[in-house]
Amino acid sequence: MSSAIGSMNNVKIFILYLMKNINYPLDYVTVNDIVMQTDYVMFLDFAEGFNQLLDADLIKKVEEDGEEKYTVTQKGEIVASELKSDIISSILDKSLCAALRYLDFKKRGVSIKFDITEIDDKNYRIDTTFSENGKCLFSQMIVVDSLERAQRMKDNFYERPEALYKGVLALLSGNVNYLFT
Repeated sequence: MSSAIGSMNNVKIFILYLMKNINYPLDYVTVNDIVMQTDYVMFLDFAEGFNQLLDADLIKKVEEDGEEKYTVTQKGEIVASELKSDIISSILDKSLCAALRYLDFKKRGVSIKFDITEIDDKNYRIDTTFSENGKCLFSQMIVVDSLERAQRMKDNFYERPEALYKGVLALLSGNVNYLFT
């Protein structure tokens, strides 16, 4: 077991929690993608946990629009709400937020990009881009004075890219109260 959230029981609760809160059938690849958004679960642990959930009838396969998808069963909903785990609630909240953002971006065809380019020994250029279906929605370039700062910005960007996009739009439209809400 190498997942950051610990035991296989925690992995299964994590998967059930996300699927239950998404509340509509998802294909296997999408379930995997939403679970992997925050790096709390390793792929092999996900695969094992997912199969155990299927075998225990906590999730089931359904046919939707000619596609094989998965949903939480009634038994799985009870288990998800009743079982105790040692997963910190903020981890579950952060992971659900990342999963919902991923699904929204996927549905809309939004992709994000963050590149760091060394300019000289002391300066690094950061380029961020939001594209929807191949069309650039937003692009930003900034220069920072250290690779460490650039890396921290990259981590923050991938944690909440919608906050950057929403914040810049709010500031450009004159809604400076965005910073204080």
